[in-house]
Amino acid sequence: MNTTGAARRWIRYGTAALLCSVLALTGILTPDRPPTYVGTKAASLKAGNAKGAAQSVRGIYVSGWVAGNHAKMNQLRQLLRDTDLNAVVIDVKNDFGRLTYRSGAADVKRSGADQTPTIPNIKQLLHKLHQEHVYTIGRVVVFKDPYLAKKQPQLAIRRQDGGVWLDGHGRPWVDPYRQEVWKYNINIAAEAAKLGFDEIQFDYVRFPEGITSKHVKLANANGWTRAEAIRQFLHQAKSPVHRNGAKVSADVFGLVTSASDDMGIGQRWRSIGQEVDYISPMIYPSHYGNGIYGVRDPDMHPYAIVSHAMADAKKRNQAMAASGLKPAKLRPWLQSFTATWVHPHMVYDKQAVKEQIKALHDQGVNDFLLWSAACKYNYR
Repeated sequence: MNTTGAARRWIRYGTAALLCSVLALTGILTPDRPPTYVGTKAASLKAGNAKGAAQSVRGIYVSGWVAGNHAKMNQLRQLLRDTDLNAVVIDVKNDFGRLTYRSGAADVKRSGADQTPTIPNIKQLLHKLHQEHVYTIGRVVVFKDPYLAKKQPQLAIRRQDGGVWLDGHGRPWVDPYRQEVWKYNINIAAEAAKLGFDEIQFDYVRFPEGITSKHVKLANANGWTRAEAIRQFLHQAKSPVHRNGAKVSADVFGLVTSASDDMGIGQRWRSIGQEVDYISPMIYPSHYGNGIYGVRDPDMHPYAIVSHAMADAKKRNQAMAASGLKPAKLRPWLQSFTATWVHPHMVYDKQAVKEQIKALHDQGVNDFLLWSAACKYNYR
């Protein structure tokens, strides 16, 4: 398996996603199992007779900028009303380390990460969505946090010479071994659950790609593997989120469904899947290396890529169940954007999205999330 080539595709995608987010900010772009709820609060006050409560979860990503824009958010709410989509994934803490709302958490107030909120009244927004029976998922970007890494450089990943390590885009990350970082993100997640989100989704719950002990120094006082550090974080995070009435999910690289190791990023299917309620592999065909699963030009073959990835994911869940572990339920991310930086590539129109969904259904998977950094969806 060409994990190096795939990692490069993920890096290229990150650049494009960042560009789309910036363009959305400037206005150039406008971007069969029911879910169960923890506690009486989620069942009666939050979700109520939620649209997603009696059927599979089918959601879309909504950036903080779009969620805070009345006109753009109304367009997406209309899309939900007009289709069988019934869920939204809204940024709580974004890829820049900024919160999208004014936080009451003391460590967030000290850091200033909530000083540029894009959602004026997040409780009101969640109330409106719940009134329309929409299942709400709060996205918390964890270890890709350039804001916190700059504000508190002692928490950042360090180079061997002691300086702050920067990724290929010149951004620092916080050290996933640092339990101060864990506490910071767990407090944010618990607060978001208390505000009314039905589920908290941890994204970038991993180490950066391509770093080795030759390049960086990590604060690994316990001698854990990277995969164990990620598992321990999720293990600590789930109880506070559950206590506040929300489910827990985690995003993972698409290749995690099939890879035999953690690819250096600390993501193993088994270790993550035993700690969360839902696991969301990002199985975007554009992100796979040429020849994966025997498929040439993966972006041109959405059905084949999604089908292979889900078949492997199901096998891993079956193996977990056979060993006595309760696996997380599958809810993959699907591609709802055109990867113009991939050659060759195809336009991901309504038909391409349908092909991916058909591949899921043929594998017996009905839940899915659609990703578009610009929050534009070809679904009607």
